[in-house]
Amino acid sequence: MYTLIGNPKNRSFRALWALEELGLAYEINAADPRSEAMLAVNPTGKSPAMVDAEYPDQAITDSAAIVQYLADKHRELSYSAGTIERAQQDAMLHFVNDEFDSVLWMNAKHKFAYPKEYRRDGVIDGVMYELARSMAVLEDRLAQQSYLMGERFTVPDIVLGHCIGWLKSSKLDWPETGPLNDYARRLTSREAYLRAAEIRKGYLV
Repeated sequence: MYTLIGNPKNRSFRALWALEELGLAYEINAADPRSEAMLAVNPTGKSPAMVDAEYPDQAITDSAAIVQYLADKHRELSYSAGTIERAQQDAMLHFVNDEFDSVLWMNAKHKFAYPKEYRRDGVIDGVMYELARSMAVLEDRLAQQSYLMGERFTVPDIVLGHCIGWLKSSKLDWPETGPLNDYARRLTSREAYLRAAEIRKGYLV
């Protein structure tokens, strides 16, 4: 049994999707960032965190770390540690975090997360420049294969899939045709994604 701590409307959705992909038993504590429940397991107050019942006193923080932990423990959604394929998978996961997640978060911070006196106009131009450049890289890659690591669905696909949804909900430019859009459709048609998305609806307020 796993306990996912965090509202599935944010990055917690990545862990929820992974749990559904792996068919694992879990419960959700939909704690908000910096709430008492979140601070109890993560001193930064950031969401999500997860507790494995085997290690009840050791919460795992960071959505990518949670998804990779689940994949490693249950030997699915990932190549094995110490293989060249795993090194390439990790490199792709870092690419997604650096070039999509961090850029989207920068945009969000200047829209609503920062106190008003720290928000800056004009950030969107840099955000779109970075995203367009990274999407072009993935267009070329996904023109040749179904998923980021080839024909196998892995951890970075979950993280990027969430980032794509985040990008679209932020009303940023998105290619409506082409390999990247086709890839997004493959992700959102997966049964586990659809189940996770249906669960998330109950938390979207």
